[in-house]
Amino acid sequence: SLTKSSIDAATNPRGIPYAPFVDKVEDYVSSRAEVDGTMKSFQEMISSKYQFMEVNTQRRAAGLKEKIPDIQKTLDMVQFLQSRKPSSDPIETIFELNETLFARAEIPPTDEVYLWLGANVMLAYPTPEAEKLLQSKLSTAQRSLENCEEDLDFLREQITTLEVATARVYNWEVTMKRKEKSELGEDEEDGDRKKVLPNG
Repeated sequence: SLTKSSIDAATNPRGIPYAPFVDKVEDYVSSRAEVDGTMKSFQEMISSKYQFMEVNTQRRAAGLKEKIPDIQKTLDMVQFLQSRKPSSDPIETIFELNETLFARAEIPPTDEVYLWLGANVMLAYPTPEAEKLLQSKLSTAQRSLENCEEDLDFLREQITTLEVATARVYNWEVTMKRKEKSELGEDEEDGDRKKVLPNG
């Protein structure tokens, strides 16, 4: 049964549990009657647990892959604004208001920037503080992306482990069926011999 102590609570650093590794099928099934239930449990773990986590992790990684270049671009701009001398001439630029609307602006040297924090909130920050905040957000997002990619590899390994476990249980059942058939065939042959022997 799958409640064996061999399936312990070991997890990866973010709490995703390891799939049970089936070294000896007999540790999971004691008779052919348990095979279907065991294989069904493995298949449910694959689809409802690991593949579900895989899809969510892929979504999170995709979001981070979009977010990281935006944070980097904002950080680069803050660093550029911070590098300008107070005596510098204003720079003329075109900036995006929304996807299809742009505006022209003149930006004088400044020591303050406004950053979108999300949920329709924008705050003013001194440029050194904005740079520090953006660097922190960037490193957090990059670390999260690395974790997502590590988790995706881990999840693929667990799915493969369960697919192998399913195949091992299935092969064990096939072997047991053959063994039973051959034993049944030998018993029939022994019975035929016994019938022949007394007349011989």
